[in-house]
Amino acid sequence: MKKRIGIGISDFQELRQGDFLFIDKSLFISEIIETGAKVLLIPRPRRFGKTLNLSMLKYFFDRHETEQDKKEAEALFNGLQIKKTDVFKQHFAKYPVISITFKDIKERSFEDALYKIRDLLTEEYKHHQTALLTSKNNSSYVKKILDGTGTDIDFALSLQKLSQSLSKSYNTPAIILIDEYDTPIHAAWQYGYYDEMISFMRGLLSGALKDNPHIYKGVITGILRVAKESIFSDLNNLKVSTILEEEFADKFGITEDELKALFREYEMEERLSEADAWYNGYKFGSYTIFNPWSILNFIDSNPPRPEPYWANTSSNALVKELVIDGGLDVRENIEKLIAGKTIDSVIDKNIVFPELRKKERYIYSLFFFCGYLKCVKQIPEPRRLRCELAVPNEEVKYIFENIISSWLEESFGNRKLTTMLRALVDGNLDQFQRLLNEFVITTLSFFDAKGKNPEAVYQAFVLGMLLHLGNEYEISSNRELGYGRYDILAVPKKDKSKPAILMEMKSITGFYKEDPEKAIQEAIEQIEKRAYAKELKAKGFDNVIKIVVVSDGKKVWVKRL
Repeated sequence: MKKRIGIGISDFQELRQGDFLFIDKSLFISEIIETGAKVLLIPRPRRFGKTLNLSMLKYFFDRHETEQDKKEAEALFNGLQIKKTDVFKQHFAKYPVISITFKDIKERSFEDALYKIRDLLTEEYKHHQTALLTSKNNSSYVKKILDGTGTDIDFALSLQKLSQSLSKSYNTPAIILIDEYDTPIHAAWQYGYYDEMISFMRGLLSGALKDNPHIYKGVITGILRVAKESIFSDLNNLKVSTILEEEFADKFGITEDELKALFREYEMEERLSEADAWYNGYKFGSYTIFNPWSILNFIDSNPPRPEPYWANTSSNALVKELVIDGGLDVRENIEKLIAGKTIDSVIDKNIVFPELRKKERYIYSLFFFCGYLKCVKQIPEPRRLRCELAVPNEEVKYIFENIISSWLEESFGNRKLTTMLRALVDGNLDQFQRLLNEFVITTLSFFDAKGKNPEAVYQAFVLGMLLHLGNEYEISSNRELGYGRYDILAVPKKDKSKPAILMEMKSITGFYKEDPEKAIQEAIEQIEKRAYAKELKAKGFDNVIKIVVVSDGKKVWVKRL
């Protein structure tokens, strides 16, 4: 009998006792124990199993007050790989565990965020209240945390003090588990209280984890490694295992072998190729990894066609902001990525939020570590990592397409955009030219249009607009056809009676010396010479609209052959 899929359940006990599907990642526990590092930071993209893995660690390590409680916890691991190891016998239920998750700290002000963090810390103290009050260690301090009257400095030291008290009470070092440590930092940067939050989190994490003799292991998860000089400057015992490293590489997400086994179990093997196109593309260490959130939703719902499940778990607001505000080069590169091309960039493991808008490599580094880009090839370069980057799969492509589309809608208005595209498809080029000129004046800056590569600017700009035809048309650019490479092509996905649209872009600056007619004629000759339309007709597209788009700054001419 197939097990139920627990969508959104990240509590290990709930999954195991509810007899839900559980992909066995339990050897993660032995890897944590066997690594030489005392404190580990393991960044992974959202919805890739971080919270579930930390929950599993908690139920494994946490000591119990009664033998019955211990037996119930041990039963959670029946049938899992870790149960067969010596590690299980040596370490199961032996340590006091401090477990905190910051995943819901997304407040708009530092005061509200700090209030929620203080509340989290108080609740963790209450969880250990019996041991704390029995031990009488730091009793006055413990009371201040329990009743919430402690100062901000008291709370910044609370994890350190808690580990010390628990270690002394049980004569055993504690385990500290911190989930989604960077969520409050993301919010702080977004809402303008970054420095205050960094200062508090630095004190909290340093106190708990730096040279702390009262802990056995500390494990931190998040999406990013926030720059060492900002938050981890005091942690000289920290080991970071990003998606670039081999350590823990197969313990987050779904591997190829696990995917095949799942699709066999749920009798969906014929849909593997769809899942591969939509949810594949990630590389953690040497492993090919599939997005677990999307795969499990896909199997659970078995929809007629793949859907963007992971894309819909977040507003993607930060990504949208960086794409739109990142400047012309960033927008052009996103258009290239949507079109199936690659870009290259240095990848920086340390993200400095205040520098995101100043250094383009930080934007691509953030996209890479957050799961929006993949490294298809490492480019040799001394002392730093440079990657050839691509969009991982169709789901992430969908996210970028939506970002570009929504930006254009916000800039110009959805109704006019729809009217303009309909005029194009209907061959009404006078209306298309008029609305395109209005669009350019409204949306495209003169600097962009007169910049170093105006043809590329207009190509990216028009390509972004055509993405709104995505339900009816397949949009592509700069691919081989006939005897050359076309600029933009839109072909109907199903109904070949609809027109295919072929566009050639030219700028009249420089070579054409401000002469639009000369640029138009050159573009016409190029279309005819390279026989683009002839090959399209050979593929069954009998109705081909061939268009030349010529630009000069904020003036655009459109001519149909």
